[in-house]
Amino acid sequence: KTVRARMLCRRSMVVFREGVSTICKRFNHKIGIVGAPLSKGQKKEGVRKGPDAIRNAKLLEKLQVGGLNVEDYSNLKFVEVLGDEPFKSARWPRTVGAANQKLSQAVARVKRDDRLCVTLGGDHSLAIGSISGHAMFHSDLCVVWVDAHADINTPDTSTTGNMHGQPLSFLINELRDKKDIVYIGLRDVDPEEKKIIKKLGIKFFSMTEVKQLGIQKVMEMTSDYLFSRIQKPIHLSFDIDAFDPSLAPATGTPVEGGLTYEEGICIACEIHKTGLLSAMDIVELNPELGKTEEEVTLTVNTAVDEKNNSDFLSLFWSVTRFPFYAISDANKNTLKYDSF
Repeated sequence: KTVRARMLCRRSMVVFREGVSTICKRFNHKIGIVGAPLSKGQKKEGVRKGPDAIRNAKLLEKLQVGGLNVEDYSNLKFVEVLGDEPFKSARWPRTVGAANQKLSQAVARVKRDDRLCVTLGGDHSLAIGSISGHAMFHSDLCVVWVDAHADINTPDTSTTGNMHGQPLSFLINELRDKKDIVYIGLRDVDPEEKKIIKKLGIKFFSMTEVKQLGIQKVMEMTSDYLFSRIQKPIHLSFDIDAFDPSLAPATGTPVEGGLTYEEGICIACEIHKTGLLSAMDIVELNPELGKTEEEVTLTVNTAVDEKNNSDFLSLFWSVTRFPFYAISDANKNTLKYDSF
């Protein structure tokens, strides 16, 4: 069983490399890759293995063979701050803060080098650093946050203390206007988060709205909302739990009723069409949370999709899919669907 799963993993690596090569050849971006193995924003340590799982697919080597202008800025090294007591409910606040300060500087460096910055996580608390670093270079940017969760709790409102559920509350001051944020895919939002979103007037599309309106309409409305006044660089922060857990089980907080692959493709294509993508996060990839060989097989079969050849889509799709091919077993941890 394990040998079979590993063979399937190797197949996925080939698909991963070919997909990334396709995007870069056609999109012609200078790309900078930053690994952010941050795990202290939640409780499942396996998430820190996400960047290495992607690097083990020989991403950089494949891109270099194609003569592409890609620089790997390597994995950042994060250390645990001794005596890191909670701040109110927030767990590991100093450790998470120090890691994000380092990541912020790394992202700013990539942008100074005139490259699209791709940050590989790691848990979603890393968005504090990636978006802050991006804002150092582009002070006027917008954020498309694709996630099952709103991640806008505060140390006062969080019931878990996990900082991967709080990054946007720390980032509000980095963005000039609350209208510079759009959520897509929400379906598990805490009551206090709903109050915060309503108070700040942040635009969101729940999964209920995605199903009712259709993803194409949602993306049209997102574009109209963000760019009705002025076009701004886009920071795409994508949590793989935005997908339905039947498609993306290898993540820490899966929620039923998520995006289909087709809906994810539409999000990728529409963001690509704007020509404004400046930085992106791929987060909450946890290679330790694969469940069964059947799930691995399903994910691999779905990933081998030769019809999708668009540039940005190939990078987006390959990176978001690859770490689902885990070979270890874990207990099922699927939350109930919330129509938010």
